[in-house]
Amino acid sequence: MPIRVLPDVVAAQIAAGEVIERPASVVKELIENALDAGADTITIEVDDGGRRMIRVSDNGGGIPADEVELAFARHATSKLQVVDDLNRITTLGFRGEALASIAAVSRVTLTTRHHDEVAGTTIQAEGGELRSVRATGAPSGTVVEVANLFFNTPARLKFLKSDSTERRHITQLVTRYAMAYPQVRFRLVQEGREQFHSTGSGDLADVLVEAFGLDTFSDMLEVSPLPPARADLPEVEVYGFTSAPALNRANRSHIVLFVNGRAIADQSLTYAVVQAYHTLIPNGRYPLAVLMISLAPQEVDVNVHPTKAEVRFRAPDAVFSAVQRAVRNAVVAQAPVPSMQGDPYRDVDEGWRGSRTEAGRGGRPLVPGERQLQMDLDAFTPGRRAHQRPDTAAFPRPADTDIPSGLGAPARPRTLPVLRVIGQVGAMYIVAEGPAGLYLIDQHAAHERILYEQFMAQQAAMEPVAQQTLASVTVEFAPATAQLVAESLDLLAKWGFVLEEFGGTTFRVRAVPALLADQEPGDVVRAVVQDLESEQDPGAATLEERLVRRVCKTAAVKAGQTLSFEEMEGLIRQLERCESPRTCPHGRPTMLHISGEDLARQFGRE
Repeated sequence: MPIRVLPDVVAAQIAAGEVIERPASVVKELIENALDAGADTITIEVDDGGRRMIRVSDNGGGIPADEVELAFARHATSKLQVVDDLNRITTLGFRGEALASIAAVSRVTLTTRHHDEVAGTTIQAEGGELRSVRATGAPSGTVVEVANLFFNTPARLKFLKSDSTERRHITQLVTRYAMAYPQVRFRLVQEGREQFHSTGSGDLADVLVEAFGLDTFSDMLEVSPLPPARADLPEVEVYGFTSAPALNRANRSHIVLFVNGRAIADQSLTYAVVQAYHTLIPNGRYPLAVLMISLAPQEVDVNVHPTKAEVRFRAPDAVFSAVQRAVRNAVVAQAPVPSMQGDPYRDVDEGWRGSRTEAGRGGRPLVPGERQLQMDLDAFTPGRRAHQRPDTAAFPRPADTDIPSGLGAPARPRTLPVLRVIGQVGAMYIVAEGPAGLYLIDQHAAHERILYEQFMAQQAAMEPVAQQTLASVTVEFAPATAQLVAESLDLLAKWGFVLEEFGGTTFRVRAVPALLADQEPGDVVRAVVQDLESEQDPGAATLEERLVRRVCKTAAVKAGQTLSFEEMEGLIRQLERCESPRTCPHGRPTMLHISGEDLARQFGRE
C-alpha cells in the first residue's frame, strides 16, 4: 500500500486514544485547564457515568474571543513556546492536546468569557470539526460541556466499564485534585446528587476529612519537610499526611503521591512510603498516605507519558530518600501508643486482632502465641485454661464419637480419620493424634472452613443469616467508597448485611450476619467494604465469594487465642464432617500430617 498522510480527523482520533481513555480522562484534562487558568472554584457535573454528559465549570481567567477557535486546534497552547520550556514546566497542561482530543470523540460546547472582555463566546465542535461560533453573555470563566462521549468510536465505548465503576473513577480523581489544591473549592455532582464538596480553605486537613471521613483522619499523622540528607543533593520538600501504623489497608491504592501539584503513579516512591513502615506494620499491609512532593521544575521531566501520569527525576535516589525519611520521621515521632479503643478502619484479621489491646515490650503488638507464654499455666496441662471463648456452644462436644449407621447416620459422612486431641501449641495449633500419626491443625483456618460450609448451607436452605443490631450504628465512608456501598446494598443484604443510606456518605447498619453477632457492627461493615474495594483476592471469582470469606474469616477463632480442651475437641469433631476439611476457604492448608514413620525416622528408630 502507498504511504499517505492521514486526514486530520483520523489523526485526531488516534491522538485522542492516547489521551482520552475513559470519562475520568475528560474530567482530568478539563480540571487541569481550569487550574492553569487560575480558577478557585470548579464544579463538575456528570450523567450516566460520563457517557451522556460531563460539564466542568470554573471561574478562571477565561479565553479571549479571538483565541477560542484556536484552542481546539491540535498542539495549540499558551503554556510553552520553545523547546527549553519543557525543562521548567510549572503548569499541569503544556501539549495543547486536551480540547482537540476531547472534541475528536464527542460533541463539545464551550462557553467562555475572558475577565477583560464584556461578552463571552460559545463554540460547538463535533467529531473534531467546528460547527458554530457565536457571541453570548456569560460570567468570567469557562464552562465545557462534553456530550455523547465516544459516539463516533463505538469500539472504545463498548469497552468502558459500568456506570458505577466510571463514577468511582471520577470521584477518586476529583478528590485527589482537591487534595493537591486545597485552596480551590471543588464540587462534584453525579446523577443530580452531590458526591463531594471541598471547602477551598487551603488546609489539606479539611480536604482529607471530606475525602476519608473524620474517623480515618483522626489516625493520620502530619508529614513535614526535612533538610536534604547531604548538601550536594537537590532540595526536595515532602509534606502531607500519613497513617499511624494501626491504620492500614490490604493494598497500595491508598498511597497518593503528587509532584509539584500533579498526581503521579510511581512504584519506586510508593515503595519508599512502605519502607518507612518497616517492622511497624504486618507484611502484606500498607499505609494510607497523601504526600506532596515539591522540587525545582528542572529536576523533574513530566513529558514521558501520554497522560502525564508518570514522571522522571534527575536525581531519583534523592527523591526516594526524601520521601522515606519524611514519612519515617513522622511515624516514629508521632505514632500513638496502642490504646484499648478499637480502630474502626482496621481490618479484622487473624493474628493481629489483639495488637491494639495488648502490647509487648516497647509498646509493640504481641506476637501470636506470646500471650499464652505470659500466662501462669500448668506445664503439664497446656492449653486447657484461660477460656478466651467461654461459650463452648460454638464447638459442642458430641456425646458419642462413634459413627452411627442406618437411619441414625449423619447427613455428612466423615471426611477425616477419628482424631484424638492432645493439646495446643503457641495458642495457634491444635495437636491431635490419628490412626496414621500426628496432626497439627491451624485453629483459625479450620474454624474458617467450618463456618464457611455452615454459612453456605444456611444460604442454600434459605435460612435467615442476618441478625438485627440492638443499637443504631452509623458508618461513614469516603465519597468513592460510599458510591460502591450504595450500589452493593442488595448484594450485601443477601449475605446478612442490611444497610440503609443515612445522608451524604453515611450509612446506618440495621443488621449483620448472625455469625458476627458478637462483633462490633461498624468494624465488621468497614472490613467487608475494604474487601469490595480491593478486588485483590485471586481465589474469589465474585464479590459474593469475597463477602462470604470475609464473614467466616472475621467470625473464626484467631491465632493467639487459647482454647479449652472442650473447645478444641468440638472444633475437631466439626472439621471431621466438612466436605473439604484440608483447606480453608482461601486455599490455605488447615492441617499438617506427620506419619508414624516420619516420627520414627526423626528419632533414629529406623
